[in-house]
Amino acid sequence: MHDHRKLGRELDLFDTDPLMGAGLPYWLPDGAIVRHTLEEYVREAERAAGYRHVYSPVLGKRDLYEISGHWDHYREDMFPPMDLGAEQVVLRPSLCPHHALIYRSRSHSYRELPLRIAELGGMYRAELSGVLGGLTRVRAIHLNDAHIFCTLEQAVEEARAALALIARAYADLGIRASRYRLSLPGEGGKYVADPRLWRRATALLREVLDSSGIDGSGIDYEAAEGEAAFYGPKIDVQITDPAGRESTLSTVQIDFHQPERFDLHYIGPDGAKHRPVMVHRSVIGSVERAVAHLLEEHGGAFPTWLAPVQLAVLPIAQAQEERAHEVVRRAVARGLRAEVSGPGDGTLGARVRAARLVPYQAVIGDREADAGLAAVRLRDGRRPGAVPVAELLERITARAADRGAELWPAA
Repeated sequence: MHDHRKLGRELDLFDTDPLMGAGLPYWLPDGAIVRHTLEEYVREAERAAGYRHVYSPVLGKRDLYEISGHWDHYREDMFPPMDLGAEQVVLRPSLCPHHALIYRSRSHSYRELPLRIAELGGMYRAELSGVLGGLTRVRAIHLNDAHIFCTLEQAVEEARAALALIARAYADLGIRASRYRLSLPGEGGKYVADPRLWRRATALLREVLDSSGIDGSGIDYEAAEGEAAFYGPKIDVQITDPAGRESTLSTVQIDFHQPERFDLHYIGPDGAKHRPVMVHRSVIGSVERAVAHLLEEHGGAFPTWLAPVQLAVLPIAQAQEERAHEVVRRAVARGLRAEVSGPGDGTLGARVRAARLVPYQAVIGDREADAGLAAVRLRDGRRPGAVPVAELLERITARAADRGAELWPAA
């Protein structure tokens, strides 16, 4: 069983400092590579699915969150307001009010819908010190968030497509959903009081779940009271860590509340104003929680495309170091992440052990250097033998590009 907090420090991925503050981790170079690669993967997947990316500020006036309902229903989880002259601003606890304003800033025709807006943005939650831990509970969160503004008739298909996007991402990341949850309001919670909107949104989400999955045959799910957002029900994609602890990684929501609160509209084919539906969705949730789960799921042995170092080149002696650096230069030119671990870093055995989580190791002795070969060692213990350097780099490039789990597929 792996603990991402221990692994993250052992592998020099992230750490914390009391002067920065509890729940505010910083990312070290190798951790930043994992995070950046994950972020670019999500952006690429979203672009291919028709999303357009935006940036919005992490601050907002208190008035904004009063309109959205966060101030009334979510204030305990927000940082206190800051006075700026006659105004008060807060660190945002959510991106959706900002995206509602971005939508509202321009007029829209029904021909533009669905309009998919995505952002990987920062938000802040005033978590209590006692619940903070590693990357799973933090105060500064970087959320892979998106909001789809669409007609009522488009809402189910957009939410269903969001679930499919989540499923593809999980397959590429080598993780799986432990269950799907339809999160509903519960007794005593601070929810928006509009039963009509709750019933409409819940019915649509049930339709999404019942028509998703393989061949549209539906997804098994459980309804859970008390887990809804304050403004509406949601589909939560649950994951389970190696210790058996369950958490939410991804979400899909259908929201009628905020389009009303922000008076959003589009011009329909009849020339009149109509209210759009707002579909919220997050493919990998927060980057912090996603990396924590990936660390524990893979024990630090990330899939090739996500690994901080994809190829370690190990010259046996100093005489082969220049050839090793040449291999690294060729690998980097292909877009791979490669490093030399030379005799100055210890014996060959020690260097092999130090690179045990690197997907590919290329050992170069006199024979390999003279013939343009590399003796290949794989992370899973296999030794395919000496192959031409060009072939090795081609194989690694292919594995990184297709995000395959198999390191050395049979020919």
